Amino acid sequence: MPKNKLQRFAELKTFSNVYEFLWTERETDFKLKDKWNTEYFKNRNPIVLELGCGKGEYSIGLAEKYPDKNFIGLDIKGARIWRGSKNAQEKKLNNVAFLRTQIEYIEACFAANEVSNIWITFPDPQPNKERKRLTHLIFLNRYKNVLNPDGIVHLKTDSLELYEFTLEVIAENKFSLLDSTNDLYGSPEPREEPKAFKTHYENLFTAQGKKITYLKFRL
Repeated sequence: MPKNKLQRFAELKTFSNVYEFLWTERETDFKLKDKWNTEYFKNRNPIVLELGCGKGEYSIGLAEKYPDKNFIGLDIKGARIWRGSKNAQEKKLNNVAFLRTQIEYIEACFAANEVSNIWITFPDPQPNKERKRLTHLIFLNRYKNVLNPDGIVHLKTDSLELYEFTLEVIAENKFSLLDSTNDLYGSPEPREEPKAFKTHYENLFTAQGKKITYLKFRL
């Protein structure tokens, strides 16, 4: 592992807005489960998760736009979370945190009804590996166990295959489809949150002429 990467991993453990819950701890629940509002954010504002957050661009962007909400970015890649944490610190955002973990452990990290919204932004579409897709029913059932009854899942992706797959999952399981478009920026509807800003990769995708799709649904 490159020296600067090792330094970042070491520095990551000192950041007050970053936590880790790794496979070595999987037999227990995470220490902030059911305590994110009271012990970390110290308010009762709604909690929004960004799954596979990478550098946390969407979490940080939404946190700036919605200071009355709390945002937590989840990713297993420490180097990416390091960058997101630094950006949040530089912007002095107190309503953003990061959790380095695998999304499979979401139920060990959050209690029932603790989360209000989940954003899945440009995940790996996992061609030919449906069970690994973050909108497979296996994952959606996990999300359902941490979302409040009115909780919403958002999906932004450049993958038409993943978009259509998710539509099928929603229909087959009789989930409530609230909004859908296979061309987010070609649509006249305002859609304030999904159009709030573009991530680095989203700008690359649109520059290549790819259409961005968007789904909003309730489990």
